[in-house]
Amino acid sequence: MKIVIMLTCLTLAAGGLGAQNMHIAIDQAKRQSANNDAEQQRIANAAGGAQAASANAAGKPAAPVDPALQATLSNIAGLQASFAAVIASGDKSDPTQKTALLNNLSQAAQGAKPSSDSVKKVADDLVAGLAGQKRLASVQQRKLAGDIHALFNGSHLSDDQQKTLLADVQKTLTDGGVPLDNAVDTMIDLKAVAAQTK
Repeated sequence: MKIVIMLTCLTLAAGGLGAQNMHIAIDQAKRQSANNDAEQQRIANAAGGAQAASANAAGKPAAPVDPALQATLSNIAGLQASFAAVIASGDKSDPTQKTALLNNLSQAAQGAKPSSDSVKKVADDLVAGLAGQKRLASVQQRKLAGDIHALFNGSHLSDDQQKTLLADVQKTLTDGGVPLDNAVDTMIDLKAVAAQTK
């Protein structure tokens, strides 16, 4: 009889441990699923498909995407693509790449527009500095594109933010192998653009 009672107690204790382990496993699965969903959403947002991804994931219609935000993200991606094309061209400059860069720079300003001469100076500086600079990694190109886009919208920047962005542009360029003189010229021309778009 004692053996039966001991076996029953052991069975109940093992069942309790099994239930506790099951509860832990369920919690862990929920956390993993939430992390996976968050990562999928981040990837979808980075790819520009935030609206479609959230509609498919939640089974509900997504909130409308802010057109200004969409334009900003599109412009930053366009600038980054222009930088990558100029870098890939090496020392031989392709006029279509400069035209694409000029178009992206011109579209960057969402409020007051800089003069076409100022935009052309920035484009000339960037083409001269970035051509063949393969050390400027994709992450740096994206940061540079974001900083330049922000500087083309000077009305949204405080003086301190503007100074920080200009310093970031110079550092990103020089870290990517652009000669210091060219990086400084780019920074000076971007400062003029930021002033014109205040």
